Amino acid sequence: MADKKTRRKKSPAADPVIPDKLYFRIGEVSRLCRLPAYVLRFWETEFPQLKPVKSSTGQRMYRQRDVEHVLRIKKLLYEEGYTIVGARHQLKDESKTARQQSGLPFPKQNPADKLKKVRQGLQEILGILSAPRRK
Repeated sequence: MADKKTRRKKSPAADPVIPDKLYFRIGEVSRLCRLPAYVLRFWETEFPQLKPVKSSTGQRMYRQRDVEHVLRIKKLLYEEGYTIVGARHQLKDESKTARQQSGLPFPKQNPADKLKKVRQGLQEILGILSAPRRK
C-alpha cells in the first residue's frame, strides 16, 4: 500500500505532451498547460503570437502552434522570471532569429547548365518523334 507521503508529484517543469490534433478548445489548453482559462484570454491580448481562431459558435480554437506558444510564454514568465513586456520582446527576438536562419546549402547551378540540360532533353524528344515508325 502506497503512503501519500511517498508518492511523487508531477514536475511542473516537465513539458506536457501535446496530443496530435488540429484544434484544441480553451478548456483543453487550460488543462494541458495547467493554467486558468482567464490567463489564456489575457495572454491573447498581450502576446501577438497567440491568436487562436474562433469557431462559428465563438469558441476559441487553439492550434498546436498556439499551444506551443502558451507553453513557451508560461516558461518565460513563471520559470525564467520575465515580465510580460520582457517575454514579449524575447518571443519577438526568437522569431526573428528563426526567420534569419539560412536554408540548406544546395549546390548552385549555373543557369547556362540548366539550359543545356533542357536543350538536350528537347533534342532527345525530337529524335524520338522524328524517327521512322516501324510496323
